[in-house]
Amino acid sequence: MRQSGDPDDYGLPHVDIVVPDDARELGSEILAYRREERRQRRRRRWRRLTAPITRYGPAVPIIACALLIALVSGTVITVFGPDPAPRAPSDPVAQRPTALPGQVGGVLPDAEVAVPGHRKRLIDLRPAVLVIVPPGCGCETTIDELSRQTSTYRIGLYLVADRRDTDVSIEQSAKEMRKLAGAARHAVAIVARDDDALLAKTYRASGLTAVFVHADGVVEDVVRGLAPGQNLEKRLQSLQN
Repeated sequence: MRQSGDPDDYGLPHVDIVVPDDARELGSEILAYRREERRQRRRRRWRRLTAPITRYGPAVPIIACALLIALVSGTVITVFGPDPAPRAPSDPVAQRPTALPGQVGGVLPDAEVAVPGHRKRLIDLRPAVLVIVPPGCGCETTIDELSRQTSTYRIGLYLVADRRDTDVSIEQSAKEMRKLAGAARHAVAIVARDDDALLAKTYRASGLTAVFVHADGVVEDVVRGLAPGQNLEKRLQSLQN
Protein backbone atom coordinates (compact mmCIF):
# COMPACT_ATOMS: atom_id res chain seq x y z
CA MET A 1 0.00 0.00 0.00
CA ARG A 2 1.48 3.38 -1.00
CA GLN A 3 1.11 6.60 1.02
CA SER A 4 -0.26 9.36 -1.19
CA GLY A 5 1.53 11.94 0.86
CA ASP A 6 4.61 11.53 -1.27
CA PRO A 7 5.83 14.65 -3.09
CA ASP A 8 3.47 15.71 -5.83
CA ASP A 9 4.88 16.47 -9.27
CA TYR A 10 2.36 19.27 -9.81
CA GLY A 11 2.95 21.17 -6.65
CA LEU A 12 -0.49 20.39 -5.22
CA PRO A 13 -0.95 20.23 -1.45
CA HIS A 14 -0.33 16.86 0.06
CA VAL A 15 -3.43 14.95 1.14
CA ASP A 16 -2.94 12.44 3.90
CA ILE A 17 -4.93 9.50 2.54
CA VAL A 18 -4.21 5.88 2.03
CA VAL A 19 -4.92 4.25 -1.33
CA PRO A 20 -5.37 0.52 -0.89
CA ASP A 21 -3.74 -1.88 -3.29
CA ASP A 22 -6.85 -4.14 -3.29
CA ALA A 23 -10.25 -2.48 -3.96
CA ARG A 24 -11.96 -5.10 -1.80
CA GLU A 25 -10.55 -3.32 1.23
CA LEU A 26 -13.05 -0.49 0.50
CA GLY A 27 -16.10 -2.77 1.00
CA SER A 28 -17.21 -1.26 4.32
CA GLU A 29 -16.84 2.29 2.96
CA ILE A 30 -18.88 1.39 -0.12
CA LEU A 31 -21.67 -0.07 2.03
CA ALA A 32 -21.72 3.05 4.21
CA TYR A 33 -21.84 5.23 1.08
CA ARG A 34 -24.79 3.27 -0.32
CA ARG A 35 -26.66 3.47 2.99
CA GLU A 36 -26.21 7.21 3.00
CA GLU A 37 -27.43 7.41 -0.59
CA ARG A 38 -30.58 5.45 0.29
CA ARG A 39 -31.14 7.70 3.28
CA GLN A 40 -30.85 10.77 1.10
CA ARG A 41 -33.32 9.32 -1.46
CA ARG A 42 -35.86 8.64 1.31
CA ARG A 43 -35.49 12.18 2.55
CA ARG A 44 -36.02 13.58 -0.95
CA ARG A 45 -39.16 11.43 -1.45
CA TRP A 46 -40.54 12.52 1.93
CA ARG A 47 -39.90 16.19 1.11
CA ARG A 48 -41.75 15.79 -2.20
CA LEU A 49 -44.74 14.19 -0.41
CA THR A 50 -44.93 16.82 2.32
CA ALA A 51 -44.14 19.82 0.11
CA PRO A 52 -47.83 20.73 -0.54
CA ILE A 53 -48.47 20.78 3.22
CA THR A 54 -45.30 22.44 4.46
CA ARG A 55 -45.06 24.97 1.64
CA TYR A 56 -47.05 27.56 3.59
CA GLY A 57 -45.55 26.92 7.01
CA PRO A 58 -46.95 25.19 10.13
CA ALA A 59 -50.45 26.69 9.76
CA VAL A 60 -51.56 24.22 7.08
CA PRO A 61 -50.81 21.05 9.11
CA ILE A 62 -52.63 22.56 12.10
CA ILE A 63 -55.68 23.41 9.98
CA ALA A 64 -55.64 19.96 8.40
CA CYS A 65 -55.56 18.31 11.85
CA ALA A 66 -58.41 20.55 13.04
CA LEU A 67 -60.53 19.63 10.02
CA LEU A 68 -59.84 15.92 10.58
CA ILE A 69 -60.84 16.20 14.26
CA ALA A 70 -64.02 18.08 13.31
CA LEU A 71 -64.89 15.43 10.72
CA VAL A 72 -64.37 12.57 13.17
CA SER A 73 -66.29 14.38 15.92
CA GLY A 74 -69.19 15.09 13.57
CA THR A 75 -69.33 11.44 12.55
CA VAL A 76 -69.30 10.26 16.16
CA ILE A 77 -72.03 12.72 17.15
CA THR A 78 -74.14 11.72 14.15
CA VAL A 79 -73.86 8.01 14.91
CA PHE A 80 -73.93 8.01 18.69
CA GLY A 81 -75.45 11.37 19.60
CA PRO A 82 -79.11 12.29 20.07
CA ASP A 83 -81.46 12.19 17.13
CA PRO A 84 -81.23 15.71 15.62
CA ALA A 85 -84.93 16.13 14.85
CA PRO A 86 -88.25 14.34 15.17
CA ARG A 87 -89.90 12.79 12.17
CA ALA A 88 -91.95 15.31 10.17
CA PRO A 89 -95.68 14.56 9.94
CA SER A 90 -96.58 12.79 6.71
CA ASP A 91 -100.02 11.38 7.52
CA PRO A 92 -103.11 13.53 6.99
CA VAL A 93 -105.03 14.73 10.02
CA ALA A 94 -107.77 12.31 11.08
CA GLN A 95 -111.10 13.34 9.58
CA ARG A 96 -113.40 11.21 11.73
CA PRO A 97 -111.88 10.71 15.18
CA THR A 98 -113.88 8.90 17.83
CA ALA A 99 -113.91 11.87 20.23
CA LEU A 100 -114.02 15.67 20.22
CA PRO A 101 -110.85 17.77 19.86
CA GLY A 102 -109.01 17.98 23.17
CA GLN A 103 -110.15 14.57 24.37
CA VAL A 104 -108.46 11.18 24.31
CA GLY A 105 -109.46 9.72 20.94
CA GLY A 106 -109.86 13.19 19.43
CA VAL A 107 -107.33 15.42 17.70
CA LEU A 108 -105.28 18.07 19.47
CA PRO A 109 -106.95 21.44 20.15
CA ASP A 110 -106.77 24.08 17.43
CA ALA A 111 -104.13 26.26 19.06
CA GLU A 112 -100.56 27.41 18.68
CA VAL A 113 -97.41 27.19 20.79
CA ALA A 114 -94.11 28.99 20.47
CA VAL A 115 -91.14 26.80 19.59
CA PRO A 116 -87.61 28.15 19.09
CA GLY A 117 -87.71 30.61 16.22
CA HIS A 118 -91.42 30.60 15.36
CA ARG A 119 -94.94 29.56 16.30
CA LYS A 120 -96.51 26.25 15.33
CA ARG A 121 -99.96 24.78 15.46
CA LEU A 122 -100.29 21.95 17.96
CA ILE A 123 -101.56 19.60 15.25
CA ASP A 124 -98.29 20.12 13.32
CA LEU A 125 -96.20 18.64 16.14
CA ARG A 126 -97.42 15.09 15.45
CA PRO A 127 -96.41 12.36 16.09
CA ALA A 128 -95.27 13.50 19.49
CA VAL A 129 -95.13 13.14 23.22
CA LEU A 130 -96.13 16.47 24.74
CA VAL A 131 -94.78 16.60 28.29
CA ILE A 132 -96.51 19.12 30.55
CA VAL A 133 -94.01 20.11 33.24
CA PRO A 134 -95.02 21.58 36.63
CA PRO A 135 -92.81 24.31 38.14
CA GLY A 136 -89.71 23.02 39.93
CA CYS A 137 -90.41 19.42 39.02
CA GLY A 138 -86.81 18.21 39.42
CA CYS A 139 -87.62 15.55 36.82
CA GLU A 140 -84.38 15.44 34.82
CA THR A 141 -84.06 11.67 35.18
CA THR A 142 -87.57 11.05 33.87
CA ILE A 143 -87.03 13.38 30.91
CA ASP A 144 -83.79 11.60 30.05
CA GLU A 145 -85.57 8.22 30.16
CA LEU A 146 -88.32 9.61 27.92
CA SER A 147 -85.72 10.83 25.44
CA ARG A 148 -84.23 7.35 25.28
CA GLN A 149 -87.60 5.72 24.64
CA THR A 150 -88.83 8.27 22.08
CA SER A 151 -85.54 8.20 20.14
CA THR A 152 -86.19 4.59 19.14
CA TYR A 153 -89.31 5.60 17.21
CA ARG A 154 -88.25 9.10 16.09
CA ILE A 155 -91.22 10.61 17.86
CA GLY A 156 -91.01 14.29 18.76
CA LEU A 157 -90.45 15.10 22.43
CA TYR A 158 -91.82 18.50 23.46
CA LEU A 159 -91.59 20.08 26.91
CA VAL A 160 -94.41 22.48 27.83
CA ALA A 161 -94.35 24.42 31.10
CA ASP A 162 -97.54 24.24 33.16
CA ARG A 163 -98.27 27.91 33.80
CA ARG A 164 -101.52 27.50 35.69
CA ASP A 165 -101.58 29.36 39.00
CA THR A 166 -97.85 30.02 39.12
CA ASP A 167 -95.89 33.07 40.22
CA VAL A 168 -92.84 32.05 38.19
CA SER A 169 -92.07 34.61 35.47
CA ILE A 170 -92.05 33.60 31.82
CA GLU A 171 -88.29 34.24 31.70
CA GLN A 172 -87.59 32.07 34.73
CA SER A 173 -89.89 29.36 33.43
CA ALA A 174 -88.11 29.41 30.05
CA LYS A 175 -84.75 29.11 31.80
CA GLU A 176 -85.93 26.08 33.80
CA MET A 177 -87.32 24.43 30.67
CA ARG A 178 -84.07 24.91 28.73
CA LYS A 179 -82.14 23.32 31.59
CA LEU A 180 -84.59 20.44 31.67
CA ALA A 181 -84.28 19.98 27.88
CA GLY A 182 -80.53 19.68 28.34
CA ALA A 183 -81.10 16.59 30.49
CA ALA A 184 -82.39 14.68 27.44
CA ARG A 185 -79.25 12.87 26.29
CA HIS A 186 -80.77 10.49 23.73
CA ALA A 187 -83.07 12.70 21.64
CA VAL A 188 -83.67 16.40 21.19
CA ALA A 189 -86.24 17.74 23.64
CA ILE A 190 -87.89 20.85 22.17
CA VAL A 191 -89.26 23.50 24.48
CA ALA A 192 -92.74 24.68 23.42
CA ARG A 193 -94.19 27.72 25.18
CA ASP A 194 -97.88 27.63 25.99
CA ASP A 195 -98.49 30.95 27.76
CA ASP A 196 -102.23 30.31 28.15
CA ALA A 197 -101.63 26.85 29.67
CA LEU A 198 -104.13 25.43 27.17
CA LEU A 199 -102.60 21.95 27.17
CA ALA A 200 -102.42 21.77 30.97
CA LYS A 201 -106.06 22.84 31.28
CA THR A 202 -107.37 20.70 28.45
CA TYR A 203 -105.71 17.47 29.61
CA ARG A 204 -105.96 18.22 33.35
CA ALA A 205 -102.25 17.87 33.97
CA SER A 206 -101.22 16.53 37.36
CA GLY A 207 -97.53 16.34 38.14
CA LEU A 208 -95.40 15.47 35.13
CA THR A 209 -97.97 14.66 32.43
CA ALA A 210 -97.39 13.13 28.99
CA VAL A 211 -99.84 13.44 26.09
CA PHE A 212 -99.28 10.78 23.40
CA VAL A 213 -100.22 11.95 19.90
CA HIS A 214 -100.55 9.77 16.77
CA ALA A 215 -99.18 10.77 13.36
CA ASP A 216 -102.74 11.75 12.35
CA GLY A 217 -103.08 14.12 15.32
CA VAL A 218 -105.31 11.88 17.45
CA VAL A 219 -104.47 11.73 21.16
CA GLU A 220 -103.81 8.11 22.08
CA ASP A 221 -103.44 8.49 25.84
CA VAL A 222 -102.63 10.86 28.70
CA VAL A 223 -100.34 9.65 31.48
CA ARG A 224 -100.24 11.79 34.64
CA GLY A 225 -97.73 11.67 37.47
CA LEU A 226 -94.84 10.29 35.43
CA ALA A 227 -91.97 8.95 37.54
CA PRO A 228 -88.51 7.51 36.86
CA GLY A 229 -88.44 3.90 35.71
CA GLN A 230 -91.82 4.04 33.96
CA ASN A 231 -91.88 1.96 30.78
CA LEU A 232 -93.83 3.68 28.00
CA GLU A 233 -92.63 1.53 25.09
CA LYS A 234 -96.06 0.06 24.28
CA ARG A 235 -97.69 3.48 24.14
CA LEU A 236 -94.92 4.80 21.95
CA GLN A 237 -95.11 1.79 19.66
CA SER A 238 -98.86 2.31 19.23
CA LEU A 239 -98.18 5.81 17.86
CA GLN A 240 -96.62 4.15 14.81
CA ASN A 241 -99.87 2.43 13.84
